[in-house]
Amino acid sequence: MEWNEVKTNDDIENLLNLFGGFHDSCLKELYLWTGSYVNEKLSMGMTLGTNVRILFQRQFINPSAIELLFEDVSQVHMTPPPENYDSIIYGASLLIEDELFYWADVYDWMPNDNIENEVSWISSKRLKWRDVSSWMGKKMRYGVISED
Repeated sequence: MEWNEVKTNDDIENLLNLFGGFHDSCLKELYLWTGSYVNEKLSMGMTLGTNVRILFQRQFINPSAIELLFEDVSQVHMTPPPENYDSIIYGASLLIEDELFYWADVYDWMPNDNIENEVSWISSKRLKWRDVSSWMGKKMRYGVISED
């Protein structure tokens, strides 16, 4: 599964066309990590940068699932759907503005609209994607919840 780097508006348009504008999709899983850690001797280690991987599945083929990799994330705003509402994405926004990539779970969303609490969105300096159509179903791909 090879990563495809998104660099231009044409790359964005091609990805949106390929994945149907995220219509009838869902955000299946999200994984966020930083470069910070505490080693075995309890010393703090740090590397700058926050990254996020997001797995999306949809009700269409070719591809049925994609993974987006946001590198050097500047902001993440994820909002679960309200109680008694579904989590279907009917259309998403993907754009470049001020050298940042933005993805939002609402069609025609713009970064200056980010005060809306119902919208999930993310921005980063770099963006990659890959076809993970073999990752359909409810199996967890980014980790398993422990029963401990």
